[in-house]
Amino acid sequence: MKFKLIVAFLPDDHLAEVLKAARAAGATGSTVITSARGEGLEPERKFLGLEVASHRNLAFWLVDESVAADVLARISSVGRFEAERGAGIACQIDVEEAVGLMRQIKALEGRDHAGKD
Repeated sequence: MKFKLIVAFLPDDHLAEVLKAARAAGATGSTVITSARGEGLEPERKFLGLEVASHRNLAFWLVDESVAADVLARISSVGRFEAERGAGIACQIDVEEAVGLMRQIKALEGRDHAGKD
């Protein structure tokens, strides 16, 4: 089984709906790191010397390559990554090897064999 790592950088207000969309598209779980910071094309504004920026979240999904494109498309759409400035970005990365996934692999294989007799 081949996997892809999908990484998204997004604000709090889109996180819950993006996690739900990823699961609906075939992700079997996720990892979220909160309180990350980033800077896009236009640097964040400052007010009285302080940055006026909300924190962001890093969300990770290790998914079967057969669902990776759908997961990426759905999180982009639900998160409005292309529609709203600062809504987020995401990418997918090839994974050469992964361990600790036996339960997920069994669940994925069960999906593949469901209804095939």
